[in-house]
Amino acid sequence: MPPTAPHPDTLAAVPVADISATGPGPAPIQQLMGLMREHGPVLVRRLHGRDALFVADLDLVTDLADETRFAKHVGPALENVREFTADGLFTARNDEPNWAKAHDILMPAFALGSMRTYHPVMLEVSRRLITAWDRAARAGRPVDVADDMTRMTLDTIGLAGFGYDFASFERSEPHPFVASMVRCLEWSMHRLARTPGTDHSAADEAFRADADHLARVVDDVVAARAGTDQSGTDDLLGLMLGATHPADGTTLDAANIRNQVITFLIAGHETTSGAMSFALHHLVKDPTALRLVQREVDALWGATADPEPTYDEVGRLTYTRQVLNEALRLWPTAAAFGRHALTDTLLGGRVPLRAGQAVTVLTPMLHRQPVWGDNPGLFDPDRFTAEAEANRPVHAFKPFGTGERACIGRQFALHEATMLLAMLVHRYRLGDHADYRLEVKETLTLKPEGFTLLLTPRTPADRTRPARTAP
Repeated sequence: MPPTAPHPDTLAAVPVADISATGPGPAPIQQLMGLMREHGPVLVRRLHGRDALFVADLDLVTDLADETRFAKHVGPALENVREFTADGLFTARNDEPNWAKAHDILMPAFALGSMRTYHPVMLEVSRRLITAWDRAARAGRPVDVADDMTRMTLDTIGLAGFGYDFASFERSEPHPFVASMVRCLEWSMHRLARTPGTDHSAADEAFRADADHLARVVDDVVAARAGTDQSGTDDLLGLMLGATHPADGTTLDAANIRNQVITFLIAGHETTSGAMSFALHHLVKDPTALRLVQREVDALWGATADPEPTYDEVGRLTYTRQVLNEALRLWPTAAAFGRHALTDTLLGGRVPLRAGQAVTVLTPMLHRQPVWGDNPGLFDPDRFTAEAEANRPVHAFKPFGTGERACIGRQFALHEATMLLAMLVHRYRLGDHADYRLEVKETLTLKPEGFTLLLTPRTPADRTRPARTAP
């Protein structure tokens, strides 16, 4: 790793890691995790003369959560994403009028009543995944977990949010929207590491073609609804097209609707699919946790292979949710979030910041701080029992960002992921046929790469036999 040196400006006590000679490579988040393991949870990363402050120290993150002193920062990574999402909710700047307008108009789409209406759609798409996995099980063919989780979550957000069916399970390859999206995210990430003065015109041209494709798909999604009666339609697209702001009666303009649809289609499926993939990985590597999930789902649904989970039943899957939370702790699929100081201040009483100066929270390392115990790198769902959560500082767990700019759809994602994880564990024996060793792929978001499972249907006897809790 690069040597440390004192920061030349206001951060004299903060180590600097200069990676200009090597660049961030294909896994910048994992590189930063390595730098923090070596230099501590507060550091400056220097790349081609540009400095960026990263923190994972719990006291500093707690301070950064103070909305009176800090706000969301749209830094270089999000500026790149803005090239294809512009002022969508995730990438809008705090002072852009469309952020507050869209947030207020779209909040009802994530109220409890709306969440209940999404549940049947989530269940329908879960059945599509199960049908595909049943075929693979009969054929003795492994399934690519991340690819199929992506199919599942794209179809879910498409149908639940926009009434549009991507029909991803009818394709042998990922939907073209997904392929273009992944390339756009990769372009956004790789653009951060460009050496000044080098020619990237070919990559930029390819990116523009992919961004144009995303826009065309979204135009098709909107066109399929436009001109229809919007009354009684309170999904995301219905609100975008027909709802008015409660304070001033204004509506979202056509350009912003496109930006919001692109944002939700990406954010509504890409991170959720990664979270479910990591959760399945950890379950097959931890027989005790897997048996505890089996015990929970078998107690709820009994011997039937095809339960019809209700909305309220998903809320009773407490251990399954603990597994999901622990997977999000170890590998939060959106692995960093930025904040900036609103005025000159002293972060945590020890790091001086100027007004406007940015700080990036490296979430996977926040989630490995001493507050998580002696072995924070180990998978342990008991970290998320009600008692453990009550005794832990509130800002120790931040997989969805912080404050008013935290992920608006987090309850949607958690409900979808908890239900599907439970249904899959109830239905299948999950075979780690390749003795998979985790490789994390980065495209601004995180996913396990090359993770496959060999499936065997569980029998009624499997579901009624008491599950042991020790290997």
